[in-house]
Amino acid sequence: MTSAPEPFSRPPLDVASLDAVLVRPGGMWRRIEVLPETGSTNTELTERARGGAEHGSVLVTEHQTAGRGRLGRDFSTPARAALTFSLLLRPRAAVERWGWLTALMGVAAVGAIRRVGGVKAALKWPNDVIVPAGLRSEPGAVDGKLAGILAEADLSSETPGVVVGIGINVSQDRAELPVGHAVSLRGEGAAEPDRDALLAAILGEFEELYTVWTAAGGDAEASGLATVYRDMCVTIGSRVRVHLPGGRVREGTATEVDAEARLVVEGPTGRQALSSGDVVHVRPGD
Repeated sequence: MTSAPEPFSRPPLDVASLDAVLVRPGGMWRRIEVLPETGSTNTELTERARGGAEHGSVLVTEHQTAGRGRLGRDFSTPARAALTFSLLLRPRAAVERWGWLTALMGVAAVGAIRRVGGVKAALKWPNDVIVPAGLRSEPGAVDGKLAGILAEADLSSETPGVVVGIGINVSQDRAELPVGHAVSLRGEGAAEPDRDALLAAILGEFEELYTVWTAAGGDAEASGLATVYRDMCVTIGSRVRVHLPGGRVREGTATEVDAEARLVVEGPTGRQALSSGDVVHVRPGD
C-alpha cells in the first residue's frame, strides 16, 4: 500500500542557492545553516551564542518540534510546512534599544510577505505578523496569526548578543495549524509559497533595516524604523483589552507605539505605556 500524497508540495530548502544569494563579502550574513530537525532554533542558536558564535549567524530548521513563543508557550509545525529560523546579532547599539529588534524583524517579514507571497500582512503589537480580519475572505473572519517573533538576549558573554527568531506558517492546511486563529500563506491565497524566496527576501530586508538602525546608534526614530513599524501596525488606533500579570486588565485605545517600542494605551484611568515584557495578551476591545 502506498501512502497518501502530501496535500501541498513541500520541497526542502536549497541551502546552496541561499548561501550564494545571501552570503557575500562585506555582507551581514556569515552562513545559512539548515537543520533537518531541532526543538527550537532560538534555543539552539542561543547556546551557540554562549559558545562564541559570530554575529550574522542564521539557523533554519525544516522541522521545529518544540518551538517557544512569548511566556514560554510551546508549539510545533509539520516538516517543511513553515519557515522557521533565528538570527544571532551582536549590536553595537545600547542594550536599552535592543527592544526594537523584534519590531525590525516584523517589518522585514511583513515587507517580504507582501512582496513575495502577495498576502496583505500587517503587524500586531508586540510580536505577531497577522492578516487583518478586514482583509480576509472568510465570513466572520478574525485577525489571522501568520507568524510569531521572539527575541532572547544573552548579556553574560564578553560580547553580548541577541537571538531573534520567527516562525511563519507557509503551507499548512487548517488541521495542521496550532490554534484556531492561526493562518498560513497558502490558506490566505499564496498559490505556490516559496520558502527559499521568502527567506532570501526577509534576510535582505532585515539587513537593509539593521544597517540603517545601527548607523543611527539603534535610534528607531532617527533611522526611520519607528515610522515604518507604526505604518504597518494595526494595533495603533484600535480599542484593546490588555491582559497583565496577576489577572489585571487594562482597557482603552492604543494611541501609539512610543520611541521605546512601548504600547501607549489611553483609558478611563489615564495614559499608560506598556512594554512587551509587561503584557500577557493584547485582545480587541469593545
